Amino acid sequence: MQDTLTKKLFDVDNIRKDFPILGTFSNGKPLVYFDNAATSQKPVSVINAIGDYYRNYNANIHRGVYSISIKASDAYESSKRKVSEFINAKSDREIIYTRGATESINLIAYSFGADNVNEGDEIIISEMEHHANIVPWQELCKRKNAVLKVIPVTDTGELELDEYIKLLSDKTKIVSVGHISNTLGTINPVKDIISIAKAKNTNICCIVDGAQAVHHTKVDVRNIGADFYVFSSHKMYGPMGTGVLYGRAELLEAMPPYQTGGDMIENVSFSQTTFNEIPMKFEAGTPNVEGAVGLNAAIDYINSVGFDAIYVQESELLQYATEKLMEINGLRVIGTSQNKASVISFVVKGLNAFDIGVLLDGSGVAVRTGQHCTEPLMDKLCIPGTVRVSFAFYNTIEEIDIFIDALKKAIGVLQ
Repeated sequence: MQDTLTKKLFDVDNIRKDFPILGTFSNGKPLVYFDNAATSQKPVSVINAIGDYYRNYNANIHRGVYSISIKASDAYESSKRKVSEFINAKSDREIIYTRGATESINLIAYSFGADNVNEGDEIIISEMEHHANIVPWQELCKRKNAVLKVIPVTDTGELELDEYIKLLSDKTKIVSVGHISNTLGTINPVKDIISIAKAKNTNICCIVDGAQAVHHTKVDVRNIGADFYVFSSHKMYGPMGTGVLYGRAELLEAMPPYQTGGDMIENVSFSQTTFNEIPMKFEAGTPNVEGAVGLNAAIDYINSVGFDAIYVQESELLQYATEKLMEINGLRVIGTSQNKASVISFVVKGLNAFDIGVLLDGSGVAVRTGQHCTEPLMDKLCIPGTVRVSFAFYNTIEEIDIFIDALKKAIGVLQ
């Protein structure tokens, strides 16, 4: 059912063979996995890379003089170089590993915020942000007696840039926005948002939450102009528990450490401690070597598929699913921006999103329901929550047809 261009760029049947879970069953039905915005499935190459690490060279890194420790250290550092190239950072010194995008934002809020935000300063976020890009800034504002400002969202799910410009002031210290909304699918013009802020004051720190972006589109942090860019491995076909914080080297060098302990120090005495160079200054304790190895393999896999092919496949899925959903009476799509990633949230008049999700699960269709960690956005839209379907390049038109049939049946039962 795919057009000729898609077939030339992408053989989805072949791709699906790389993901073992896609051949499994749920509630006796073939699994249809449409919760990719929460976490993606993992290809065999990632699974094998992690298994190979544990089978053949599991060791702590940076301190061992024996062969498998050296091999593990090389794998860890190699993955940082891979990440640096993937997002076009200047150097792997600008890549810090965390437990996820959430910890990355908290690191910035506690470390950069501690030294740079003062009483009366202002931080700007948007109404569509994930809680992970709201609460750390709220808490920073409490600690510093600073002011949190919010960019409003239009009825179609787009940021009101004219209002954003009005929010900027001489007191603005931080602007932190999501690259792609996990609820609406809106692709925000982050390069323009940063340019506007820097035109106001070059010292405004600009942060981008890229958790929903790096697996959908090619990210170039230097072209975007971000001071910090954060994302998580598990949404981009890698393992859970690994996140990335990109930060410009001069900012990272000036920031105090977020946590203290082993490996992030240079010298320790009972009278004084000096800290290691970046990025090690921000990586206290035993690192997640398994996660780094898996992330390395995930980036290799994404590169092997190619973002051109990913864009074509996911765009087709988004368009087809949107058209089919719009045909259902009483159903309303939440977030209708013209510039969207492959995420669709919707409500059905008179029905509870949770109930719909449960009935879809009975048909083997996995979706996400609720507020999607965007409660302020739901309050703005005056809805309790949505059903969210989110596609990856391994999903198919046929799976969408199964989902639509199951959804119609679920609506019939609930009505």
